[in-house]
Amino acid sequence: MATAIDAAQVTYEAPDLALMEKFLTAFGMTRVEGSDDRTLYMRGTGTQHHIHVTRKAAKQRFVGASIEVAGHDDLAELAALPGSSPVRASAEPGGGHEVVMTMPDGIEIRAVCGRAKAEPLLERAPFAMNNIRDKNRLHTSVRQSVAPCTVARLGHFVLHVKDHDASMAWLNERFNFLPSDHFVPPGEDGPIVGTFIRLDLGEQLVDHHFMLLLESDWVGVHHSAFEVTDMDAVMSSHDYLVQEGFSLDVGVGRHLLGSQIFDYWKDPFGFRIEHYTDGDVVDASHRPTRFNGTASETTQWGNRPPLEFFR
Repeated sequence: MATAIDAAQVTYEAPDLALMEKFLTAFGMTRVEGSDDRTLYMRGTGTQHHIHVTRKAAKQRFVGASIEVAGHDDLAELAALPGSSPVRASAEPGGGHEVVMTMPDGIEIRAVCGRAKAEPLLERAPFAMNNIRDKNRLHTSVRQSVAPCTVARLGHFVLHVKDHDASMAWLNERFNFLPSDHFVPPGEDGPIVGTFIRLDLGEQLVDHHFMLLLESDWVGVHHSAFEVTDMDAVMSSHDYLVQEGFSLDVGVGRHLLGSQIFDYWKDPFGFRIEHYTDGDVVDASHRPTRFNGTASETTQWGNRPPLEFFR
C-alpha cells in the first residue's frame, strides 16, 4: 500500500471565483500564480504549493481531496488497482504526477507526488503563554490586532459516506492509514460509524487525524480544516470575519477528540471551513478509543454544535 505523508489539498467547484477568493483571503489564504478565470488556487504559509482549489462551475460541489505520497513507486502501486487512472503528469500549477481514484460514493481522491514546494511565507511567531506554573513570556506583551490570520496548512477534512466499512476498506487497501478514535452511536457500544484516521509515519509525530470518515444518509464533505498559529490567531480572526459580515457556523470551542481549539465558518457557497490550533499529536503507538456521545459532547468548552452537526 502507498505511504501517505500529508494532506495536500481540497478541491471544490463554485460559480463565482472572485467571491470565493475574497472569502478565502479574509480567512487567511493567498492566491497562487497560475490561477485564472477558470480555476482558483490558494495556498497557506507552509510549503504545499496550494491547499484549496476552486474550479468554476454552474453549481457548487465538493470534488474531493488530494493526498501527498512518499514517492513515484507509491503512485505506480495505486495505478495498478481497479478503478485508478494511470500515473500522469498533473495539469495544476506546481507540476508533479498524480493518480486519480474514486471512492465507493463517488468522492475523488488524488494521490500526488513530486510537485514543486512553495517558499514559506512570513508569519508571526506563536505567542508564548504564561500559565500558573510556567512563565514563558518574559519582558514582553501580547499585541494582536483584529485582522485576518495566516493559515499555515490543510490539517484535515471530514467526509460523509453511505457505508463506513466499505469506504474504510477502500482506503485501507490503498494507503497506510491508522485509526486514532472511533465513533459509535450515542449510548451504544457499536457498530463503528465513524473513524478518525491519521498518517502512519512510525515514530514521527503526526496530527491526531488528517481525515474523519462518517457514515451518513448523505454523501459529501462535512468540513475542511486549516491550522493557524495559535489561539490569538483563531480569536482575532474570528472577530475580523464577524466584522466583515461572513457567516459563523460554530465556534469558538475546544474539541474532545483531537483537542483542537476550533472555529467553524461557512464560505459563500455553504461549505463549512475551520480554523484550528493546539491539536493533539501522536505516533504509531497510539491506540484508538470509542466515543459514543452526541455531537454537542464532542466539545469540551465553548460554542457547542447542535445535535445535527454531524448528520
